[in-house]
Amino acid sequence: MGTGSWTTFAGADALDAILRCAAKLGIPYVTFYAFSTENWNRPKDEVSTLFDLMLKNLVDKSFMENDVKFLLVGDLENVPQNLREASERLMEQTKNNKTITMAVAFNYSSRWELAHAAKMIAKEVKDGKLNPDDITGDTIDSHLATCMMPNPDLLIRTGGEQRLSNFLLWQLAYAELYFTDTYWPDFNDECLYKAIVDYQGRQRRFGKTGEQVTENK
Repeated sequence: MGTGSWTTFAGADALDAILRCAAKLGIPYVTFYAFSTENWNRPKDEVSTLFDLMLKNLVDKSFMENDVKFLLVGDLENVPQNLREASERLMEQTKNNKTITMAVAFNYSSRWELAHAAKMIAKEVKDGKLNPDDITGDTIDSHLATCMMPNPDLLIRTGGEQRLSNFLLWQLAYAELYFTDTYWPDFNDECLYKAIVDYQGRQRRFGKTGEQVTENK
C-alpha cells in the first residue's frame, strides 16, 4: 500500500497512527512519500525544517517496539550526511523486524528511479553481463529502488489531489487508486478502514475479463 506524506509535525503523527493500524490489519508493506526530488525547489527554510523532522522521526524507539522494518528509497547520494547515516543505522537496526515494513520515499521521483534503472541496465549490457534481448519487465523491476518490495495493491492520495505526482509510476501499473479530500494530517484509522473497504469492493482484473476473474475464484 502506498500513501501520503509525513512532512509536517501533524503529518508525522498521522503516519504513526496509520502505521500501527496497518500492522493490526495485517498489511505487510506501507510506503510513504516524504520528499520528492522536486521539493528541493521549495524555500530553503522549509526544506531544512523537513530534514529536521525526518531526522527526529528516525530516532523514534517505536520502530523496535512495534516490530517495524524501516527502508529508505530514493536518490540517497544527495541526502544530507547526518540524515543518510541515521537512516542507514535504522535500516540496520530494524532489518530483522517482521510485522510490517515501512518504506519512506525520500529525495525520490519515478523519473529519477527509471532513469537510474536504465543506466544500471545499460552498464550491464556494456560490460557483457546482460544480453539486450533478455531484458524484460522483470529486469526493470530488479533494478528499481523498491526492488526489495512487492508492487503496491492500493494507492491512497489525500488532500483532494487526483494525480500521482511522480510516485511509483512503474510499480502502480495495476494498483487500485483511492482519492480522498481528507488532508494527510487528519487521515486516521477510520479513513484507512474506509479506503480498504472501498478497495475490497473492487474487482482486480490484471488485463482479464470480469468473467475470467470470477471463474478463477
